[in-house]
Amino acid sequence: MAGQGQPGGSAASGAAQDRRAASGAAKVGGATASGAAKVGGAAASGAAQVGGAASGSAKVGGAASGAAQAGTAASGAAKVGGAAGGAAKVAGAGQAGGQYGRAVVPPNSARASVPTVPPGVQPSTDPRTWVGGTAGAGGDAIAAEVGTGRGSRTKWAVLVLIFAVLAGLVGIVRPGPVDGWLDALAGEPDRTTPAPATPEPTPTPVLVAAETDGAAPDAAAVKTALDPLVNAAALGPTVHIQVLDVASDTILYERNAERPTTPASTTKVLTAATVLAARGAAYRLETRVVAGSTPGEVVIIGGGDATLAVEEDDRDLFPGAARLDDLAEQVKAALGDVKPTRVVVDVSLFEGPETAPGWEAWDVSPGGQVARIQSLMTNAGRIEPVHNEFGGDPRYTDPALSAGKLFAKMIGSSQTSVKKGTAPAGGSPSADPAGTWTPGAELGKVQSPPLVQVVDWMLQQSDNVLAEVLGRQVALADGKEASFAGAAEAMRDRLRDLGLPGDQATLYDASGLSSRNGITPTLLVKTLALAAGGSEPALGNIFNGLPVAGWSGTLETRFATPSGNATAQGVVRAKTGTLSGVNTLAGVLVTRDRRVLAFAIMAKGGADATKARAAIDEVAARLVACGC
Repeated sequence: MAGQGQPGGSAASGAAQDRRAASGAAKVGGATASGAAKVGGAAASGAAQVGGAASGSAKVGGAASGAAQAGTAASGAAKVGGAAGGAAKVAGAGQAGGQYGRAVVPPNSARASVPTVPPGVQPSTDPRTWVGGTAGAGGDAIAAEVGTGRGSRTKWAVLVLIFAVLAGLVGIVRPGPVDGWLDALAGEPDRTTPAPATPEPTPTPVLVAAETDGAAPDAAAVKTALDPLVNAAALGPTVHIQVLDVASDTILYERNAERPTTPASTTKVLTAATVLAARGAAYRLETRVVAGSTPGEVVIIGGGDATLAVEEDDRDLFPGAARLDDLAEQVKAALGDVKPTRVVVDVSLFEGPETAPGWEAWDVSPGGQVARIQSLMTNAGRIEPVHNEFGGDPRYTDPALSAGKLFAKMIGSSQTSVKKGTAPAGGSPSADPAGTWTPGAELGKVQSPPLVQVVDWMLQQSDNVLAEVLGRQVALADGKEASFAGAAEAMRDRLRDLGLPGDQATLYDASGLSSRNGITPTLLVKTLALAAGGSEPALGNIFNGLPVAGWSGTLETRFATPSGNATAQGVVRAKTGTLSGVNTLAGVLVTRDRRVLAFAIMAKGGADATKARAAIDEVAARLVACGC
């Protein structure tokens, strides 16, 4: 989200449009249930290594002692620029029809033929198992349930990913097996494909491995290729850009790379990196209920889990999220014969203002680009568990109090008596219904999915609320105030601890919705390169959540026009950013020569958002096709 600008052109009313996850669909690369393993290679505790680095030690393209090269899938590990986190195109993105990077199966038409999963077929909560089969060492297939929330349309997406490692070359032979996999998903027997009348030609390999042998791309040739595109009028008068060859750490192209500019939602790249470094991929957020100061009074304590769902029907917005109704059942059991008299809502974990400098009042209501940032809320503050493809999602004016009222109704307490307060200190670990009322005793708790999954949702949906609560987790991990200012300070400090130029970020929020933020292309590119390199294993999880060109998240409908941009579908993996007059893109790609490049393109002043985004896509697509 974190964006402003209407989808067909110029910005209107500052509305953010950096979001395309329709109807709260489950995000590619996200787990279907709490603790579900990452498709494309999840390390223990959910820390998947982009580039397939064995034991998390390999540099992209420069593997040592058995570690996989960048782009080479080891035990199903995700590929940088290829198909990480289950976000690959069916049949991948490689050479088809003589054009590198073009997906063999068209990105949008492929999904039209996916059959509806029949009733009774449910995603498994076992992190080793998916509907339709069990993932082995090579990572066979995934089926992700994609549904609707209240009042939204239903959408099923089936994502199929297969890797074969042959002499350092990863290739998917042909899209033919897809039909059989879909049959398995629907519980139908495999159908025998009749033998072709004539032998099929040898297929062109796709999802080819990245390489480090040979020379890096020539900077002069890259400049010749990109200069006309970067000078496009659609991008506006000011463009900040940097392109880096990851394996050699060579800058191939840059312009205004050391000058901060408005990043919009590419800020979330820094949020993802810092929270993964601070908390780790397996960390979970807790929502607790304790006994209040008088018998029957219960206190629900917000732990910063903005993905908390209300009930089972909400599962499609954030699949596998903790649920308020589950917490209510625990509390009712713990209370026994004690009648609940009042619900108190404790939001003391977060401090300071609930909106950031640089946000417009419209962003919260009626725009729905973000909610007031509180430590207790359901469905990221949404009134309905729906993530609209365009425009905002209506939010509660007071998410915490609204969640408290929903909870009060569930446990049979008065909604009108719900108030904010703080939980009593002390108490035993849990309450004994048969014993004396003990203020502070725990009555129940629920936990979020692993942090890596929350990061995936933030990146795929460009969810501003998730970004803000994750930024506060960086602050809490570092002993700082869980506020906008505390999160900004902690994020910069954490970037410096990672050896990155944290001083090149001026942050007023963690989502990029603030127009006052400033980040350099250099910082974004260095962060992405560090994540791809393998030296910081937790950061590799960023690539599971980054949208894939023409396939997922905020890039699902991108790289379609002009037609030449389609070359990059399935090959570019990047975070988008859109505010009024601002269009940005930062991510990684693999060139036709199998080199992994990290890039950040940040344009300001373009009059037409749609044309500006297409012009940015053209720059990335040219890099993919460039034999420079």
